[in-house]
Amino acid sequence: MLNVPDHDRLVAWLQTPPGRYLLAWEQDRLDRAVVDLFGFHALQLGLPQLDGLRTNRMPHQWLATDSAEPAAPGTPPDAAAEPLITAPPRQVALHCDFDALPFPSQSIDLVVLPHTLEFARDPHLTLAEVERVLVPEGRVAILGFNPAGLWGLRQRLGRIRRGLGGKAPLYLPQSPDLIHYWRLRDWLRLLSFEVEGGRFGCYRPALRSQPWLDRFGWMDGVGDRWWPVLGSVYFLLAVKRVRGMRLVGLARRQKVARQAAPAVAAHRQPAIHRQPSDDFPVD
Repeated sequence: MLNVPDHDRLVAWLQTPPGRYLLAWEQDRLDRAVVDLFGFHALQLGLPQLDGLRTNRMPHQWLATDSAEPAAPGTPPDAAAEPLITAPPRQVALHCDFDALPFPSQSIDLVVLPHTLEFARDPHLTLAEVERVLVPEGRVAILGFNPAGLWGLRQRLGRIRRGLGGKAPLYLPQSPDLIHYWRLRDWLRLLSFEVEGGRFGCYRPALRSQPWLDRFGWMDGVGDRWWPVLGSVYFLLAVKRVRGMRLVGLARRQKVARQAAPAVAAHRQPAIHRQPSDDFPVD
């Protein structure tokens, strides 16, 4: 369970200019990823400030938190600054421990984890619990800070200075450990997940003011092209694979029909060269 001080620091940081910049990128990435995922049940664990299911069309959706009183999205400290996204209207549906979800096995089609593993009491157990509740071929969408990104390096430098007796402030909300992108892929592979796609984002330097962040807006396009691994946040979409599954119903009948299709005898006449037409479009 996420303790209250860590939760409060995370909520307060998300109201700052870099926090709003991060939420805007993550909201756009989730909107693109979940819009075409179909099923019946979708679940988001944590971070009510981000509505990761707003473009998804599954009929049953839940937002769960592991804190007794989750802080609602507030106005940014700078009243003159225009927030990049509006507060999501979705209400918290339940409070539970993320490593003991109150759902039957194989009952959820989609799970969204926005920075959930970084602040979880046991990230391995939380991810294993997500695998338990997901149906075969169910999806999990994960967002996390990149320790090798520009913000992660700034965070590590601040911790080194603190270890030497300094009082350097940390740039990101303090968390036990930032999970590396490739380490997370290994965890997913051990749980029989297959990564369908990944993306890095937020390439602007570790700055705190909105005007300075705006000055470096050009780095988003350049970084995505030339140094993607330096993105300060990453996104992963993985699907749960189950070995030994059998096709049933319509899918099985279609497969049998294709296998039973009669062979077509080839004509012995010489082939006629055919010019491209509207029936055979050419790129």
